[in-house]
Amino acid sequence: MGRAVGPSGRQQLSRSLERAALPLAGVATAAVLVVVFYYPVGIVLAEALLRDGALTAEPVLEILSDPFYTGALHTLFADPLAVPAGLLAWARAGFGVVSFGLFGFTAWQAFLSTVASLALGLPGAYALSRFEFRGRRTLRSLTILPFVLPSILVAIGFVAMFAEQGVLNDALRAVGLPTVTPLYTLEIVVVAHAFYNAPLVTRVVTAAWEGVDARMTETARALGAPRWRAFLDVVLPQLLPAVLTGALLTFLFTFMTFPIVLALGGLRLATVEVWLYANVQQLELETAAALAVVETVVSLALTYAYLRYEGAQAGGLGGLGGTPERDRLFGRLAHLSDPRRLAILGYGAVVLVVFVGPLASMVAESFTGPQGVTLRHYRFLLERQVAGGAFQVKPLPAVRNSLLFGVATLLVAVPMGVVVSVVTTREFLGRKTIDALLMGPFAVSGIVVGLGLLQGLVFGLPVPFVGRVPVTGPVAIVAAHAAAAYPFVARTVTPMLERVDPQLVESARALGASRTRALLDVELPIVAPGVVAGAAFAFAISMGEFDATVLLAEGAQSYTMPVAVERYLGNRTLGPATAMGTVLLLVTAASFVVVDRVGGRYE
Repeated sequence: MGRAVGPSGRQQLSRSLERAALPLAGVATAAVLVVVFYYPVGIVLAEALLRDGALTAEPVLEILSDPFYTGALHTLFADPLAVPAGLLAWARAGFGVVSFGLFGFTAWQAFLSTVASLALGLPGAYALSRFEFRGRRTLRSLTILPFVLPSILVAIGFVAMFAEQGVLNDALRAVGLPTVTPLYTLEIVVVAHAFYNAPLVTRVVTAAWEGVDARMTETARALGAPRWRAFLDVVLPQLLPAVLTGALLTFLFTFMTFPIVLALGGLRLATVEVWLYANVQQLELETAAALAVVETVVSLALTYAYLRYEGAQAGGLGGLGGTPERDRLFGRLAHLSDPRRLAILGYGAVVLVVFVGPLASMVAESFTGPQGVTLRHYRFLLERQVAGGAFQVKPLPAVRNSLLFGVATLLVAVPMGVVVSVVTTREFLGRKTIDALLMGPFAVSGIVVGLGLLQGLVFGLPVPFVGRVPVTGPVAIVAAHAAAAYPFVARTVTPMLERVDPQLVESARALGASRTRALLDVELPIVAPGVVAGAAFAFAISMGEFDATVLLAEGAQSYTMPVAVERYLGNRTLGPATAMGTVLLLVTAASFVVVDRVGGRYE
């Protein structure tokens, strides 16, 4: 006869489970992270660094010593002792223009994109932080667009606006002006990147500008400093950390760019990501893996630099107060000749062309045909849905898959992100190292993760006593989406957890609550808006994820709306592509509303 567990025994069991819940959640999160991220990325590393079971650097050195990839720097790896001779020969040749190969071009377009993003983003930060006008709060909330707008939408929008038969050229023809052909050029790729990253710069710098101590500026003006001098000596030093943060993030994101370049530049303007994807498509997996290793090392170095810089600035940005009073844009600037008003109005016109134009063009193109307004592109989607073959892209499965994958991503990414936030806000030995490892997916491109999942989970996950068990289609895609999404959940929840008053937790513990119970009853309710906003981010990221999905999607069971848009666009069917893109825009807008309404209540 077993002895019944009394009330005190049940209480002890409950407390034991509560004490073990948090460590078990941490272990479970680490296990999921290993399966969906580190194991796939490890497979890519092994593909590039192992030959016949032996460790080798040959595939990576072959990449680095190939002029196609590294240009003039290839001698650093092909024949290091010849580098001085090579430099001397270059000098004797008159210091001619040299190529830095695929990696050099990728860095160059990232640099140009960063400059363009700063040029577009900083005036917006000035206008939002210094002036009050109708719609200011709405415009400020729209700076969250880079995180919720699928990048393939940006590409299809730019095609709809700047193509030979696009909206811009139609307008030019209507007024008798010559047409332009900016599409499939480096310039249009840079502008498209600025569309994505300038709002990020605006959001980061606006927050810093609103925190500038107005009293310091007023003191400088009272001491006789002109407006420009007070800005240079007082305001600019306080803004530089935010400007550099925006620049670092923009360079990182555009260095790992993929969908925009794939759609607007193709192989002619290929970056490392696009070339990696092309090698996977051609089943050149060893070359793709070696490229992935080199790119990952570069991106990790950039991410490390960003995190170090962010950490160094974190302690020095607090305590600023006295937010300056904003000028009325149409009050004090009442005269049209006022240069500031003219500049802001001109900037508004640029914003309409660069930011509103592509999306409006996509929607307009979806309702336009040779004879004017039409619904034939949407009818085409419906006909494809009814009569399309087994290998054709149908719209409803794409919508269904995107929604299902988004919900499944929430169920995986949100608990992971919350657990990661709880772990990284606790003080323990090696916390910074663990934090960096947990944020690994933030620095590794989706193409690399997708390639690893393709070679790992899809080709078969090794299970003891069973053999290789393939994990294909939807499960692999959800794994990729969760790996991409949970760092954003963590980055949303962590700052709120750090601001929770520790005395509240200590009081709960003093009353007998376990660490897990205090977390559930005290901390999580306080940070609930952050959790919900993180969930909205995760859903939006899943809806728009393209890099890994395009590698893993197979048949009608797994392709998503972004993949459907790209396939329609790849067939040069702009009308159906814009119609599918408009559907994706409408579905994505729902998650954007949640981010705006819930996450927009706090910074």
